[in-house]
Amino acid sequence: MSDASQDLPLDDLVGDWLTLPDLADALGVEPGRARGLVASRHVIGVKRGERKTFQVPAAFVVAGEDGEPEVLETLRGTVILLSDAGFSDAEALRWLFTPEDTLEAAPVEALRAGRRAQVRRLAQALA
Repeated sequence: MSDASQDLPLDDLVGDWLTLPDLADALGVEPGRARGLVASRHVIGVKRGERKTFQVPAAFVVAGEDGEPEVLETLRGTVILLSDAGFSDAEALRWLFTPEDTLEAAPVEALRAGRRAQVRRLAQALA
C-alpha cells in the first residue's frame, strides 16, 4: 500500500458512492434487500456526507453474466477475511480501494477483474 494513499480521504479513494435506496435501485431490488446485503456482509459501507447517511461504494455493483447489475460476488469473502484480521469497515474500504503494488491495482479493481485468489492471499497475510 502506498504511503501517499494512506493520507487520502476515503472519499478520494472510493469515488462514487450509493445510498441504500440508490443501491436497491441499481440492483433492481427492494430497499429491504439492500439492507440485507449489508447485514450479510455482501457489501460494506460507512456513514458519510453532511447528513451522515450510510453509503456503499458504487464499484461494488457490477454487470453479471446475464448483463444485469449485481453485487461483486467475490467481495463478501474478502470482507470477512479483513474483518477477521481486525479491520473496521472503514479500514477495509481503505484497503480495498488503495492501489497495491503486488496487484498493480487496487484490490477492488483486481476483484472486479476476476483475480480473487491474489487478493485473498494478500488479505490473509494481514492477519
